[in-house]
Amino acid sequence: MHKVVISGTGLFTPPHAVSNEALVEVFNAFVRKHNAEHQAQIEAGAMQPLAESSAEFIEKASGIKQRFLMDKSGVLDPERMKPYLPERANEELSLQAEMAVAAARQALEAAGKRGADIDMVIVACSNMQRAYPAMAVEVQQALDIQGFAFDMNVACSSATFGIQTAYNAIASGQARAVLMVNPEICSAHLNFRDRDSHFIFGDACTAVVLERAEQAASAHRYEVLGCKLATVFSNNIRNNFGFLNRCDETGIGQPDKLFIQQGRKVFKEVCPMVGEHIVSHLDSLGIAAGDVRRFWLHQANLAMNQLIARRVLGREADAVEAPVILDRYANTSSAGSIIAFHLHSHDLRSGDVGVISSFGAGYSVGSVALKKL
Repeated sequence: MHKVVISGTGLFTPPHAVSNEALVEVFNAFVRKHNAEHQAQIEAGAMQPLAESSAEFIEKASGIKQRFLMDKSGVLDPERMKPYLPERANEELSLQAEMAVAAARQALEAAGKRGADIDMVIVACSNMQRAYPAMAVEVQQALDIQGFAFDMNVACSSATFGIQTAYNAIASGQARAVLMVNPEICSAHLNFRDRDSHFIFGDACTAVVLERAEQAASAHRYEVLGCKLATVFSNNIRNNFGFLNRCDETGIGQPDKLFIQQGRKVFKEVCPMVGEHIVSHLDSLGIAAGDVRRFWLHQANLAMNQLIARRVLGREADAVEAPVILDRYANTSSAGSIIAFHLHSHDLRSGDVGVISSFGAGYSVGSVALKKL
């Protein structure tokens, strides 16, 4: 069995930053128009008026201050309120593959690798823009990588599940090195007309290179000490969009074909699940929680991360121990914990231990314990 290290990471950040204030302005314009158009029903008690939002409400509820989007013009158009992302010809690189290649090039450079050094590509994210051919195979071709590639989807936990898949392939000798990428266009499956969730997501793509420890030569290498995954079925986070929608026209365009969640239930059920998962994982590795230098948690909600860290450590975690990036990036689904790792890991010293953890729909939770070499 080969020891496995993370030897490089990459991050693609979309060009458009959108503040809470900008989102709220559009959302409230929609609300006022909706209430005016349905004034008679509202006055008759047949319909409840929609409530306006505010930047203060968003930040208090989530910790989010802004997000990056692949397109902001469509999102900030009160008549549209969704991104405008034109379809591309089949001969062109697809949008998700383009994001993945940009992040992957950074990760390969950081690892000191070329496409020829990679044997396996995984595209792991919440939503794929098409059913087939796999985005991973497209990325593989764009980077001149031999071997094989495939897509996988475990919602917000896709990155940690992808890391374990890569780890297993390298440890067993199936691959020398693996590229794992997370292209997330969350804005495309977000309902910007829903007050409780219109602010949650942003777009981004992350990439991770994993390889055999004995061949790694990058300046920043992190040995994978172990991975732990778990799933428990829940309908509290769901998206019913899929190829069967066309078989029942009554459901087309309904809210459940976008992201929907029961936020309070998710908070109540997921936080203890993740906290216990991380504690159990550390115990199995003989690592005391107090000896963990850094927790790179899924960036979904600030209060969730604070509660999970408190459950693991038995006290409040500071901003160094559990860095926050969701204030700038919002929830980027599977990319969030990897963004935190990418931006807040190079200061660790040799021997320092950290944990990447992601969690979300499924329910799914994954954790990866690392040691800086």
